[in-house]
Amino acid sequence: MLLRRRVGASEQGDQVRVSKITTTKVFRLTLGSVLVMLCSSAEAQQPSKVYRIGYLASLRGGPASTEDALRSGLRDLGYIDGKNLFIEPRSAEGKVDRLPGLAADLVRLNVDVIVVTSIQGALAAKEATQSIPIVFAVAQDPVGSGLVASLARPNGNLTGVTDFARELAGKRLELLKETASKVSRVALLLWKAAGPEHTAEKNEIETAARALRVDIQPVEIRGTNDLENAFRTVTKAGSNGFLALTDTRFANNRRRIIELVGKNRLPAVYQDWVFVQDGGLMSYGTNRIQWRRRVTSYVDRILKGTKPADLPVEQPTKFELVINLRTAKQIGLTIPPNVLARADRVIR
Repeated sequence: MLLRRRVGASEQGDQVRVSKITTTKVFRLTLGSVLVMLCSSAEAQQPSKVYRIGYLASLRGGPASTEDALRSGLRDLGYIDGKNLFIEPRSAEGKVDRLPGLAADLVRLNVDVIVVTSIQGALAAKEATQSIPIVFAVAQDPVGSGLVASLARPNGNLTGVTDFARELAGKRLELLKETASKVSRVALLLWKAAGPEHTAEKNEIETAARALRVDIQPVEIRGTNDLENAFRTVTKAGSNGFLALTDTRFANNRRRIIELVGKNRLPAVYQDWVFVQDGGLMSYGTNRIQWRRRVTSYVDRILKGTKPADLPVEQPTKFELVINLRTAKQIGLTIPPNVLARADRVIR
């Protein structure tokens, strides 16, 4: 009996020791799990980098706007507006003299990147800062305007995309002549104070005009209030065709221009399909939706550390022809089948 009690006591001691060891292991495992959960929770609660992007436009909105493309593209890349991304939009509402002040405002906010949609806006932003990266989406020549040193090596703090292509201006005039064979004198609308960014385009049009044996009638305006008088000049000069140099200011006032062109029953070709959507006859230019989405790629790469100087300015590789048959009918013009067959889009 004594032996049995001793054995029982030994067994009881072993059970106590095993229980203590088990309890210690469970405690350690539980403590470890809690620590892991706390660390994970702390990491989850730590905010990721929050980016602030300045958006500077001469006029906001419109079909396939750069702002919409920017927001959509960044969202696809994981930037959540209001969480890790804030966009600060500024618009000159068509008054380009307001752009320098708006650019200075964005610089004071110390945004990470400034996105601009016009030559005038890009020049204003360039004047306002030499340190904040600037990404532009412009229609004019960025080299001729002085934005960048060259397309391949922008230098400085600017880069972006441009739909400027030297052959585009001459091709538009060719299409106009092919579509309306009786066109012999074409009014060319341009700004009186237009900078060097328009020189290459104007020269290309004049070169194409000589080859096509078409006269060019330059019509300069100082502001949108001059449009009425400009078209009176066009009528008196006997012009029977119309072109406008590529300019954001013309795009911003396209409805008025289209109205005056239609009133004078002039065959016309424009820089952008939004003119055709709003009643213009035809356009030949970049696919603006795809073009503007490229801006997103530049912004993303800069936010991830790439310097603007290391990102070559991108030019378009694809152009589209858009025709409005309703407008053609209104001005009594029949679009030749060979031109119609080449159209990428037709509005009927």
